[in-house]
Amino acid sequence: PCRSVLTVACEQTEVLLFDPISSKHIKTLSEAHEDCVNNIRFLDNRLFATCSDDTTIALWDLRKLNTKVCTLHGHTSWVKNIEYDTNTRLLVTSGFDGNVIIWDTNRCTEDGCPHKKFFHTRFLMRMRLTPDCSKMLISTSSGYLLILHDLDLNKSLEVGSYPILRARRTTSSSDITSSGSSAPRTVGSPCHQNDSGPLSEKHMSRSSQREGGSPRNSLEVLTPEVPGERDRGNCITSLQLHPKGWATLLRCSSNTDDQEWTCVYEFQEGAPVRPVSPRCSLRLTHCIEEANVGRGYIKELCFSPDGRMISSPHAFGIRLLGFDAHCSELVDCLPKEASPLKEIRSLYSHNDVVLTTKFSPTHCQIASGCLSGRVSLYQPKF
Repeated sequence: PCRSVLTVACEQTEVLLFDPISSKHIKTLSEAHEDCVNNIRFLDNRLFATCSDDTTIALWDLRKLNTKVCTLHGHTSWVKNIEYDTNTRLLVTSGFDGNVIIWDTNRCTEDGCPHKKFFHTRFLMRMRLTPDCSKMLISTSSGYLLILHDLDLNKSLEVGSYPILRARRTTSSSDITSSGSSAPRTVGSPCHQNDSGPLSEKHMSRSSQREGGSPRNSLEVLTPEVPGERDRGNCITSLQLHPKGWATLLRCSSNTDDQEWTCVYEFQEGAPVRPVSPRCSLRLTHCIEEANVGRGYIKELCFSPDGRMISSPHAFGIRLLGFDAHCSELVDCLPKEASPLKEIRSLYSHNDVVLTTKFSPTHCQIASGCLSGRVSLYQPKF
């Protein structure tokens, strides 16, 4: 967070640490995990967590990198995502086992720390918390986006016990009155009870009516509108949040793997017209088609710290995208219909497909990493 260290998650069990100012290599954690390292998350300026395909999460202290603080066991498949609730100081992880697990890092020992399964869904890909930790967003490989509103991580959720408020396709039209209008994918609904099948529309309506309004951890199920997708379905591979909580940023690929899109969806807040049929809380505002190079690999994109730009992997480089040509704030250039993102600058310095990119939280600097392992640092001038 203070920009003193750049951490890099690598395929071959390694974590690399660099000084982003001098570009010098600081240290290699050669056996950080027993399998590919997928994600790194700082909890503060010294403590960070890593997750891996070895099904574990590890906590590290920058002041003592020779050994892990502790290793966390709880997932049964590849762990892909780490979030941190700054309000409750709880660590939140998700994996391809479909589980979202909560960890109490305040009570860690060398053997791990207390944890509980918070949520489960099939086809889980990515999970994020909004900046104020009031919502949890979950994307799936079946094209669904799940939103838990009025988030309460201390409230244990059993499968099927959460109130479902909405299940629909995101559009800019008027309210849809039936959850059947969401046109579920042929792979099935992401939410289920005891793996026996999707929750029924009757269950959704009764839960909404019983709970009323907006109870804690109320669930919204969406199939986001994706340009060019038609009826082929899509997989939401990357999920990011606007730093001010105004929008969500998705990278989607078609099920036939021949198209990729970067899409921005504005959060639409407001009281529902009635509990069974509130308006959809996301609206597609901007999008752009991507190069679709390196099929099958997930490309992680990001917002700039001020939220005015998007850095997106694009073939062997990155593109800097804006909501308009002047890099205006999203709220100052919201279109009535979905508009193309504007390409501000393209930066190419890799000899392989770029898979990830990240803005510095404090300086005008961007990092990118490619499939062959090279990390590049940029200081763009406009």
